Amino acid sequence: MRIQETALPGVLFVTTPVHADARGFFLELFHAEKFSQLGLPRTFAQSNHSRSSRGTLRGLHYQLHEPQGKLVRPITGRIFDVAVDLRRSSDRFGEWMGAELEAGDGRALYVPPGFAHGFLVLSDVADVWYQCTTCFDAASDRAVAWNDPTIGITWPLADGAPLLSPKDAHAPPLSQADLFE
Repeated sequence: MRIQETALPGVLFVTTPVHADARGFFLELFHAEKFSQLGLPRTFAQSNHSRSSRGTLRGLHYQLHEPQGKLVRPITGRIFDVAVDLRRSSDRFGEWMGAELEAGDGRALYVPPGFAHGFLVLSDVADVWYQCTTCFDAASDRAVAWNDPTIGITWPLADGAPLLSPKDAHAPPLSQADLFE
């Protein structure tokens, strides 16, 4: 298992070896001891699984008062995964990074607390598994507009507008969002 830094400090690629043969493949999704040795969370409070169709964009989500770190990995399909630094005290405030993740390649993205997270489905269907360092807290749940020009995410949209939830379609721009200090 290894970690690789991204353009945003604290946002990390976590790669686990993929053991493949004629039957398929095997990989460890999480190993507490190995994660701890790499400086990653040793425990997660909640695991989630979402299934989405091509062109679905989920995000940009975060929890203000119970911030979550998230370990994100597609278990089927392919996604464009994004993290945005929402910490006003950070010299990287408002900056984003994005990367394509594909099921079975052994890569996951760790998004630390203080960042918004979102993803766009690039394959026909994608199942995304993510572990969170704190439990979901509806009162703390927030979103920022996926297409905010201040952030300027370059989403790889092939077919025009993404499929959005009502929450994501009406999320405020960064300038009007509740943010971290």
